[in-house]
Amino acid sequence: MTASRHRIQDKPTAGFPGGPARSQALTPVAFVQAIVQAYAQRGKDPAQALRSAQIKPEFLCDPAHRISALQMERISGTAMQELDDEALGWFSRRLPWGSYGMLARASISAPNLGVALQRWCRHHGLITDDIRLQLTRTGSQATLTITEQADLKALREFCLVSVLRNVHGLACWLIDSRIALQGAQFPFAAPAHRDVYGVLFSGPTVFEAACAAISFDARYLELPLRRDEVALRHMLKHALPLTVLQYRRDRLLVQRVRQALSTQPADTHSASDLAALLAMSPRTLHRQLKDEGASLQTLKDEVRRQRAQTLLLRTDRPIKQVAEASGFQNEKSFMRAFKGWTGQSPAEFRQGSGSAPGSPGG
Repeated sequence: MTASRHRIQDKPTAGFPGGPARSQALTPVAFVQAIVQAYAQRGKDPAQALRSAQIKPEFLCDPAHRISALQMERISGTAMQELDDEALGWFSRRLPWGSYGMLARASISAPNLGVALQRWCRHHGLITDDIRLQLTRTGSQATLTITEQADLKALREFCLVSVLRNVHGLACWLIDSRIALQGAQFPFAAPAHRDVYGVLFSGPTVFEAACAAISFDARYLELPLRRDEVALRHMLKHALPLTVLQYRRDRLLVQRVRQALSTQPADTHSASDLAALLAMSPRTLHRQLKDEGASLQTLKDEVRRQRAQTLLLRTDRPIKQVAEASGFQNEKSFMRAFKGWTGQSPAEFRQGSGSAPGSPGG
């Protein structure tokens, strides 16, 4: 594909706090300072870019100052045009206007997210070799890693954060789903504004790591793309940034909830406990499950019933131990629930050797 002059929606501002709270001042002024530094590298004046975002020059002297996502979007958009560089000075060569749009077009025809991200990583290496992006899969976890192949100097943090958020934002857009991150890591010391990383990246963030990376459930890689050329053209014509926060739906949430309930029954007694494991609020958990046509209680019942039946049929564990292993806090509540599921007590079900209604083989 030839480079276009369209503004890609997933520009480097995409990684900064956005969504419903775009007017809330969360983005650290350090990222604005990085853009001003990019102007200095090119011998240009950032005054117009600062005015376009209503950022007063004196704000740059206050390391504690924050700006809104909308302000970050405006200064970045103006800077990209004035510098003709979508990378905003990160790399040894400019990425002319349309570079990231070109990468998106190269990925849009992929059969699933895994192939799309592999293409993105490979083609990113064609437009700059200052960094190398790599997608790997180890068991149930997928990791997207940045290897630095040049000194990114003063723009290092801004570059690494932005690139990872760009890829994450594009991935969410491609499958029209929130992609919950299991963690993020960066090869520098925690900055003074480390608190903003909790907004930028779901899951825990580790500093002073060997390299920059994000990790997530590998099952997202198998999901088919839900965008076509028409959607891509529409996206490329708009200046609004891609933000992960706008995606209410997580197309793997039901599976993730089932897995948590199955593997950590002692830690998922309540909605609050489960939501904490999934790095979201209980309200968000219930709402997103509803969006997927599911409910937490139904999923709990399904997982607990299956585990209880398996333990009753395949082990000699006492009923009390089966109740605990199935996620119940006491034997009495387990027996009441089990009878409601099968019409039998746990002991009667075990004696029936699986012939009872609702047994795994029945």
